[in-house]
Amino acid sequence: MTPTTTDVCAPFQSQPVNPPSPGQPRVDSWFDPATWTVTHLAHTGRGSDAVVIDPVLDFDPAAGRTGTGSAQRVLDAVAALNLRVAWILETHAHADHLSAADWLRGRLGAPVAIGERITSVQRTFEGLFNLPAGAPGGSFDRLLADGEVLVAGDLRVTVMAVPGHTPACVAYRIGDALFVGDTLFMPDVGSARCDFPGGDAHALYASARRLLALPGDTRLFVCHDYPPAGRAVRVQTSVTEQRASNVHLHDGVDEAAFVAMRRARDATLSVPALILPSVQVNIRAGQLPPPEANGRRYLKVPLDAL
Repeated sequence: MTPTTTDVCAPFQSQPVNPPSPGQPRVDSWFDPATWTVTHLAHTGRGSDAVVIDPVLDFDPAAGRTGTGSAQRVLDAVAALNLRVAWILETHAHADHLSAADWLRGRLGAPVAIGERITSVQRTFEGLFNLPAGAPGGSFDRLLADGEVLVAGDLRVTVMAVPGHTPACVAYRIGDALFVGDTLFMPDVGSARCDFPGGDAHALYASARRLLALPGDTRLFVCHDYPPAGRAVRVQTSVTEQRASNVHLHDGVDEAAFVAMRRARDATLSVPALILPSVQVNIRAGQLPPPEANGRRYLKVPLDAL
């Protein structure tokens, strides 16, 4: 199916499953049909502190043009609710869209954080793009360890390392809400590919099982949705629903079967359309390349490298 503009402009909204209490977030989510990506804003209501997760910078690859319409919708919601954004969080260095983290950081003053193993991803792609090596972590303000807890007012954000799709993937648990990045998709879509540098299907299986061991009523928010024909876009599922019906990882699927399926499936997949522009921006927390002598910025395309 092709998502409609309604999917983009009107946020999905989710309240806690249990009666609202401190630390149980409301989640507003926006779906970007150009990249099938979901951006989340977690908070506890008007005037509260908030976190932004996986923001999207619009990009037209044919024209080489960036835009901030998607990020502006998040900024507008922050202003309308008088929120104080404490953190801008990335679940990993995305290969399918450019991050708006740096653009939002410049307007909100909030730090940008990602899992600590981003340093291995940076080393890999600095080599591919012949970029100068930077300080560990580069443009990120904070590198997060497994089990670390961030504070945003009433919200407590627990970092969960979930390698597999990439070595640096993390999920964020906030009260009864879990933001899983690309570790899990909606149940009828399954799981993410593991054939990127440092990806590992065995690790993804273990990461998914770690997440699915959480309480069944945990609200699970995805970073992407690729709905089959006839289904509307969804951004939220639950641990119970995933365990019952995820086509790749439902209860009863063992590690060997999952790894065999994932490797066979990954061998048929094309290179993501935006991997070259997105990765060289996203390993730098969404910072675009600096202008050259003529005042223009350039993204590199390494030939015959992928």
